[in-house]
Parts: sequence; C-alpha cells; structure tokens
Amino acid sequence: MSQSLSVIVPFYNEEDNVQPLFEQVCESLDDHDFECVFVNDGSTDATGDRLDTLAASDSRLIVLHLDGNFGQSAALMAGLRRAKGDLLFTLDGDLQNDPVDIPQMAVLLSDHDCVFGVRVNRQDNWIRKVSSRVANSVRNAILHDGISDSGCGIKGFRRECVDHLVCFNGLHRFLAVFLRHAGFRIVECPVTHHPRQFGMSKYGVHNRLWRGLYDLVGVRWLVRRYVVYRVKQDDPE
Repeated sequence: MSQSLSVIVPFYNEEDNVQPLFEQVCESLDDHDFECVFVNDGSTDATGDRLDTLAASDSRLIVLHLDGNFGQSAALMAGLRRAKGDLLFTLDGDLQNDPVDIPQMAVLLSDHDCVFGVRVNRQDNWIRKVSSRVANSVRNAILHDGISDSGCGIKGFRRECVDHLVCFNGLHRFLAVFLRHAGFRIVECPVTHHPRQFGMSKYGVHNRLWRGLYDLVGVRWLVRRYVVYRVKQDDPE
C-alpha cells in the first residue's frame, strides 16, 4: 500500500513565493497521495492572505497561522505536529528547494528513517557558502551528527521521528543530532538548489553562523541529558 506524504513549509514574508511553490509541489507529487501544511510565521506582508486564498480553492492545502513571529524552528515544529502523512517532508518557502526531489527522497525512506538533502551546485553568494561550511564543520566536530549540509531546507522523515524532536529556537539546524541519538537511520541525498527569485533572505552571517556556533554549547548539553525510552511490550498470551 502506498504511503501518504505531507509537505511542510514555514513562511515568513514570502508573499510572491506562496503560489509558485504550491504549484510546484502539486506538479511534482501529482501521482502521490499528499497534503501540504503551510505555516505562516507571523508574516507582515500578504503571505497570510495568499495562503488562505489558495487553501480555499484546494483541500490538499492546510494553513496554520502562528500568533506572531516565532521563528523557523517553531513554524517547522507546528507543521510537523499537524501533518498526517506517513512520510513528512520539509521545504523552505523561498523557492530555492525543488519539490521535484521529494519522490526520490521518499524512496530512500523505505530503508531509512530520515533523509537530509545536500545542495549540489549551490546557488548562494560566497559569504553564505563559507559561513555554512564553517558551521557544518564545527558542528560535526563537536556533535558528530554526520550531516554535511544542515542548512538545506529539504528533508524527509518517517512520522515517528517527530516525537523525538525537542522544540527550541534553532532546532532546524540540529535535527539530525537528536534523531541520530534516538537511534534512527539517517541518509543524505543530493538535491537541486535554485537562486532566490523573490523576497529577501532572513538569514545572514550574524544570525546564522554566530548564533549557530553559540547554540552548539546548549545542544551539546541537551544531547548529553537527552533521554530515549521504549515501553516494554508484554508477551501475547
């Protein structure tokens, strides 16, 4: 039996990207049973209105409006917890990720619990590339999550992974740390990356590189205190 898919996308002031992204998802997953969970993270432009307009015309789209701007991690967790699919996929709302990669990632989830995208031919400026390379190297040296591109927004999970994620500001950079610690099987997958066409990036060196390095201290402590438990099942009579 085929598995249902959920596509979760957090949006903050991405009004011009809403409709093109939804259309891309529909085209890429036309042969699949899927839903979209688009999360409006307190946008101050027309993002919320455009999401509601689309949702009114297509039942496959579910819109969540957060009561304020809580950040990418909060919006992502809100969408993951609301999603009903067997397999959950995340995308950034800037059109730089390509939904066409989701089907091949779904295939990988037949043998793995999580799949993390790795951007090939990355379409960003050199500052963003260098800051990501430094952050990935330092994170791997300290936390050993084995992920080469934690900033890539396209990822896939079996839905049972969600219960093992601890919600905090910055979680989206450390998803693999907790999932690997919980014993889930992780694999990477090369994915397409496009240049941004509309809107402006919400991240720069100061709120990506430096904050990410600062978060390492807290995450390292949290992982050491992180508890994974399993309930013992009684033998059937």
